[in-house]
Amino acid sequence: MNGTDPASPGHAVPVVAVLGTGTMGDAMGRNIASAGLGLRVWNRNRAVAEPLAEVGAVVCDTEAEACRGADIVLTALANERVVAEVMDEARDGLGDDTVWVQVCTVSPDGSRRLGDQAAGLGVSYVEAPVLGTKEPAVAGTLTILAASPQADARDRVRPVLDAVGTRTVWLDEVGRPSSLKLAYNAWVLTTVEGIAESLALAEALGVDPHLLIDVIDGSGLNSAYVQSKGPKMIDDDLDVPSFPLEAAAKDADLITDTARAAGLHLGIAEVVRERLRLAADAGLGRADVAATYRASRRTAA
Repeated sequence: MNGTDPASPGHAVPVVAVLGTGTMGDAMGRNIASAGLGLRVWNRNRAVAEPLAEVGAVVCDTEAEACRGADIVLTALANERVVAEVMDEARDGLGDDTVWVQVCTVSPDGSRRLGDQAAGLGVSYVEAPVLGTKEPAVAGTLTILAASPQADARDRVRPVLDAVGTRTVWLDEVGRPSSLKLAYNAWVLTTVEGIAESLALAEALGVDPHLLIDVIDGSGLNSAYVQSKGPKMIDDDLDVPSFPLEAAAKDADLITDTARAAGLHLGIAEVVRERLRLAADAGLGRADVAATYRASRRTAA
């Protein structure tokens, strides 16, 4: 272990175990530490978690070790399968009063399955997917969509949610936050693909694509996302991701599969899913989601 362990008896503030210290988990962990909460961290690749020792985190070798002595466990992992596996490995470190905060984007049914797993582990469950990517995660300005079957969990996790975000929207039952997150991400991915196609069309027609971004600015269709992603597409500044394309492709699968299960065929979302698959197959998975702009839109002659 590294850092100073705040999980000693009589410690007044909550101790939080963050399982998964990738881009989002690292940022959340740093904000949790900055808020004065105790912090224990684990990542499958320990070297990825080590930098959090500089903010006082206890870096642990196993999931169970990280959870031992923690009041709240926050999972910031890749997908439902990984989350379920990690929490099963953590079971020996979980206490009777542990609250599990699950922030990974999963399907509504997936979140309900994880809630059932929490019940089997004997811990409280808070479904808490977040709206925002790397920059708001670092700034601590995420929006959290939350629900819990345990009435007292809301107050218990408030210090953690306040540390990582500026707004928490509580919904009435597990599964609804994930449903709202998928609807939100459908708009995000539609916006990214729309920008990419508009820029590709401008360029193909001999129009300076910078001019397109300029005329959108100040119009009713303008947004911070257009002004952020558009120039990065034009300048090909896409290799350092705010939202990795491979994660966006996973979310696109969740969106379309969940829609189909609900009896919907989302035409735009299906096309976006295919565009992201093509970009991922072209080796762009680790780039920013806006790297979908690099995927060819040329038709055969």
